[in-house]
Amino acid sequence: MALSLQEQLLKAGLADKKKSQQIKQEKRKKDKIKRTQKRVDVDETKLSVEQQIEEKKARDRALNQKTKEEAERKAIAYQILQIIQLNKIDIKNGDISFNFTHDNLIKRIHVDVRTQQALQDGKLAIVSYQDGYEIIPMPAADKISQRDADIVVYVSDNESPQETSSSDEDDWYADFKVPDDLMW
Repeated sequence: MALSLQEQLLKAGLADKKKSQQIKQEKRKKDKIKRTQKRVDVDETKLSVEQQIEEKKARDRALNQKTKEEAERKAIAYQILQIIQLNKIDIKNGDISFNFTHDNLIKRIHVDVRTQQALQDGKLAIVSYQDGYEIIPMPAADKISQRDADIVVYVSDNESPQETSSSDEDDWYADFKVPDDLMW
């Protein structure tokens, strides 16, 4: 039977019996401590690889979010373009110049009488479109302002004075009955 290295060293007189027993005891203590504490050795390369993977995931998420936002901006711009193209009102014979402000500058667009009245009544709006201006109905202007309020350049906020005065008067005289047989 083959002898262990420790036994061979003892026979040769190179090792001491007390020293060998002390080494065995230390080895048993270390093994017992490992079993009871279940201490795991930390692998630094594994940690650095995991850290690099997490950083890469974070960069990928940020890049995906950025491309998603860019795609949404392009989709909104295309929707606005479609709404304007489908709803624009062509004015061929505009003999009245309609003035409005855009970026603190007074701009002018030529319209006809009917379009001018509709713009003043708030039924139509003016939007900025490809280095120019287009006139569109208010429902379309509302849809555009939900997507991008800067595109809508002019919306009349004036109520017609006839409607406000008549509604105020109707409310005031609602309690009084007017006789039908009045003679002046």
